Amino acid sequence: MKALFYVIILTWGGILKKILAFITILLILVISITACNTTKVGLTNNTNTASTTNANNTPANKAGNKLNIYYLNVGQADSILINTPDNKSMLIDAGNREDGNFIVNYIKKLGIQKLDVVIATHPHEDHIGAMAQIIKTFDIGSFYMPKVTTNTKTFENMLRTLQQNNIRAIYAKGGMKIQLGKGVDIDLLAPNRSKYDDLNDYSAVVRLTYGKKAFLFEGDAGKPSEYEMLQRGYDLKADVLKVGHHGSITSTGNKFLEMVNPKYAIIMVGKNNDYGLPNKETIDKLNAKGIKIFRTDKDGTIHIVTNGQIIDVYTKQ
Repeated sequence: MKALFYVIILTWGGILKKILAFITILLILVISITACNTTKVGLTNNTNTASTTNANNTPANKAGNKLNIYYLNVGQADSILINTPDNKSMLIDAGNREDGNFIVNYIKKLGIQKLDVVIATHPHEDHIGAMAQIIKTFDIGSFYMPKVTTNTKTFENMLRTLQQNNIRAIYAKGGMKIQLGKGVDIDLLAPNRSKYDDLNDYSAVVRLTYGKKAFLFEGDAGKPSEYEMLQRGYDLKADVLKVGHHGSITSTGNKFLEMVNPKYAIIMVGKNNDYGLPNKETIDKLNAKGIKIFRTDKDGTIHIVTNGQIIDVYTKQ
């Protein structure tokens, strides 16, 4: 009888172990699947912080001291959304025309109703394509653009929409400062001339600092504009560089990159684009300096969170 009792106990013990092992495997699978949707890249010492892309739980909707920057995945185009700790928002560029609904919905999901500052870096379709839709949809505090015109329908539509909404454009130029939220300093470093041969070189170049961290947004500024910024002695140092002109060899000169000296580079580029961007020379140059590269064609929308001391990077396809 005792022998039978022990056999029963041993049998049940084996079954329980198998059940526990099965439950453990299920939990691991659930966690793995959840983690596939959002990846937090371990670039800081704060590697234990949980990440999320649920719009209702994003830092943009939480009180705190975090600055959020979203490099939106708009393909072969630029659109960057910035939200400050005191909930002030800035949009740099608005992608192509077909990106309008995506950009608008992304902003709305973050609970943002007003764009305190909007910057159209230069009047190319892949930077101002959806700008008219943005202007129609959101309350705009101030609107910046370089003093240059072009005869494209996209540009004319943007100007007409600004006029219809009683928004006066402020001409962006190097040396200007923009107010955006407490503790957030924004400097315009370019353009520095009134005339360029290439429309890209009219790009408004933006440097944002928060605490001890700095971010540089180059638009499509090329090497002539980079040279002028160097000549004027601007503080170019930045932890994160939004690489100029989608990683083309026309931007990111050696001396300029040396002075910026970023830890991370963001390249906004479309998958299998017709231009062969980013250029291999640009990638090699960044890699040679040990700069961590993020690309919207590979990483999707890139979300940076900083408290002014450390930087966390989240990617989502």
